[in-house]
Amino acid sequence: MNRIIRYITLAVMTVALSSCHIYQKYELPVEENPLVSDYQKATQMQPDSTELAYLGWEKVFTDPMLQSYIRRALNNNNDLDDARHNVEIAQAQLKGAKLSYFPSLALNPNGGSASYGGSHMNWSYSIPLAANWEIDAFGKILNRKRGAKVSLEQMQDYEQAVRSQIICGVANTYYALVLLHQQLNLSKRTAVIWKDQVESMKLMKEAAYVNEAAVVQSQANYWSIMASIPDIEQAIRETSNTMSLLINTYPQDWQVTTDLDFNLPVDVAKGIPVSYLAVRPDVRAAERGLAAAYYTTNSARAAFYPTLSISAQGGFTNLLGSMITNPGKWFIQLAGQLAAPLFSRGQNIANLEVAKARQKQAMNAFEKAVLTASADVSDALSNFRTNSEKREYVLKQIESLEKSVEYTQELLTLDQKTTYLEVLTAQSSLLNAQLSSLNCWHKKVTALISLYQAVGGGR
Repeated sequence: MNRIIRYITLAVMTVALSSCHIYQKYELPVEENPLVSDYQKATQMQPDSTELAYLGWEKVFTDPMLQSYIRRALNNNNDLDDARHNVEIAQAQLKGAKLSYFPSLALNPNGGSASYGGSHMNWSYSIPLAANWEIDAFGKILNRKRGAKVSLEQMQDYEQAVRSQIICGVANTYYALVLLHQQLNLSKRTAVIWKDQVESMKLMKEAAYVNEAAVVQSQANYWSIMASIPDIEQAIRETSNTMSLLINTYPQDWQVTTDLDFNLPVDVAKGIPVSYLAVRPDVRAAERGLAAAYYTTNSARAAFYPTLSISAQGGFTNLLGSMITNPGKWFIQLAGQLAAPLFSRGQNIANLEVAKARQKQAMNAFEKAVLTASADVSDALSNFRTNSEKREYVLKQIESLEKSVEYTQELLTLDQKTTYLEVLTAQSSLLNAQLSSLNCWHKKVTALISLYQAVGGGR
């Protein structure tokens, strides 16, 4: 008997040694792709709390009204609340995976009685306490626990990603409202000027400086800008409704600043280090997904190996064998079980193949996340630089057009061979340049917000 036990023990140890790779912790497969190698080097860099990716959102968005809106959104937004609940679910699953190392206990009291041919009723009862303990000889529980831990970290990354989206979403909506209010004010101011121009044209017509066509054309320009104002007001209402949705409240008007001064608190002119990609939550979540797939594959491999469990049962009963005794007696039972899969109709093989395929998919998703993050950063930097440069040119254009409007009006008044069309054209060009300047400012601000989000900001 002892010889048989030694053989079984030797066989189990041999199998265990041959399967030691299922105990290995996840590591980035840097040898498979230089992109992954660059990402790993980035994760090993020492973080700097003054860099953009590590700045809290309150240091980036300093406008008091915007800060109050962001705080309300973080407290009330349902998407972020759902993300928090996902973290709680993952924490519970990790707790369950850790408790799998402990034995399970069950109390199952029972009793009964039987009478045959009018015989006396003999009651039997049993109060057993059963314990079962699975020994993690082949890493089944270990890989489940590691996978649950990675899933928790992934949910925390997703929560951070949602948080970043909400913060930057509120900021984008806020500055869209700033743009629309600026456009509305500009249009109303211009409408007043153009209305005065209509009156001037009427007086000049009476003085025989211009004809009726000049009056009609100036009126057409005035009605044109008046027609654009309702469109801007409608856009303000729709954008305000978007803000209300982000803050999870009923539609209402939202106050915004008139200050157009917004820049990031750090210099981004020199570019963004690749180490920022290691901070971005969706990239980290993609890597956690790869790690989770790795542990799932390990679990699929472990399914090929035996399951070793020890069970015990003890308690108090009056049923001993086929005899009923009163009072009852204490009893205890011990057992060990080694269950090895021999033939499962290919299910374990299929599960392993599926796990390997999903691990490759997770690798592809991780690589795509890194590339997408790089593209987002590049796009945001390019938009910031392009619109900053463009706005400088447009501001110079506005200076020239303001002089052009002034000169053409003077020349028309002095009857220096200048037509009313030149005046109206100069006025329209000035308005278009002013609107273009506002659009460039807004694109620059949007690019800065996108850049902050692209590097994982929003803490």
